[in-house]
This record gives sequence, structure tokens and C-alpha cells, in this order.
Amino acid sequence: MAEVQAKGGPVVPESVLKKRKRNEEWALKKKEELAALKKKNAENRKLIYNRAKLYATEYEEQQKELIQLKREARLKGGFYVNPEAKLLFIIRIRGINAMHPKTRKILQLLRLRQIFNGVFLKVNKATVNMLRRVEPYVTYGYPNLKSVKELIYKRGYGKLNHQRIALTDNSIIEQALGKYGIICIEDLIHEIMTVGPHFKVANNFLWPIKLKAPLGGLKKKRNHYVEGGDAGNREDYINELIRRMN
Repeated sequence: MAEVQAKGGPVVPESVLKKRKRNEEWALKKKEELAALKKKNAENRKLIYNRAKLYATEYEEQQKELIQLKREARLKGGFYVNPEAKLLFIIRIRGINAMHPKTRKILQLLRLRQIFNGVFLKVNKATVNMLRRVEPYVTYGYPNLKSVKELIYKRGYGKLNHQRIALTDNSIIEQALGKYGIICIEDLIHEIMTVGPHFKVANNFLWPIKLKAPLGGLKKKRNHYVEGGDAGNREDYINELIRRMN
């Protein structure tokens, strides 16, 4: 093995010198990567803050517009009818006893494999037809912004490499949905709430939400909501149930 004679010192093997050089290169590379990451995170923080501010303004304006339209309708002697909802939140409230195989299959397609699991869905003809079939086993309605925020912030888990990962950091969301322009939790909430162009991938990234049993219990889950039970469509009253289950 080649060895290098140090001036007035011990002999240093060539392999040791190579190792030192390699370690120095690695340390420099790591330092550069860390600096680049720090810079990127600082830029991202600024961008996330601006986006969150923009979304807050947008939600506020929508609320003001709604109040204005209701006032105008009241002045004209009529009443304001809310536009048709675009977003649904479905909660499974019954188990698997005496279930038809087709119903079980639909619940699997809706990703409602466990009792008190909840998922977001876009309102369309196919969704409504599927819900009609499984209506005795689920309850659903139109969640508001407060409900969507609370569910995602408190019980939101993402699917990353087929694993269930808690949304504790924006980097998890950016890693999975960055290519769609969704880089933080506020982007995810906005995409779900407004049923945006990337709703499908954003919703698929979200793991089905595992809720607790409702505080105060259910009334009668075998009956429809309009009959004083719990199953079926409860429209805006789903928000009250979400508060009790979150």
C-alpha cells in the first residue's frame, strides 16, 4: 500500500488521506444541501402565509356576499335559496350484519370499511346513486368551512407510499401533492372545500377520517333522519354531528 511521508511526522497511509478527503466532500455537500433547504423553507413559509391570507379573504367575501343576498331577498319579500352544494361528507353509522354484497361493495368503493369512518365526496349523479343504495348504513350532509378545517387539522392523515401518516408537517403534503400546486394544509382545505380541479387527487391523498362515537349517542340508526332516526341525508345538520364526533 502506498504511504505518504509527512514532514517531520509519522507516515500517513494513502487510504486514510482518501477517506479524509471523501469525508470533507460529504460534509461540504451536506452543508450546501442544508443551506438550500433552509432557503427553500423560508420562501415556502412566505408563500404559505400569503396563500392562507388570500383564502381567508376569499372565505370572508363569500360570507359577506351570502348575507347581502339574503338581505336583498328579504327586502323584496322573498327568501334566498342556497345554491346546490358541491361537497358531501359521509359517515358510516352501521356495521356489517345482514348486509347485501352489493351494498358492502359500494361501502368499500366509498372507502367506508369501518363504523364511524368519514370521507369527503363530490356531488354528482354517480355519487348520489351510490348513496341511495347504502343510505341505511350511512349519514351524510353538506359540511361547512369550520367542519372541514376541524376534521383535517384534528384528524387528518395522509397516504404516502401506501402508509397512513399524520399531517404534522406541510412537507408531507408537498411531497405528495406538490406537483398539483398543493403545498400546505391550507391549500388542501381550500381544494376540498371548493371542490377544485385537483379534488380527486387531494381527496385520495386524505385517509378516511376515523371519528369517535358521537357525544350523547345516536337516536335510532335504523330509521331515516326525517323519521327521527340517524341514517340518510341530513343536509346542513351534519355539522352538528361532526362537532359531537370530532
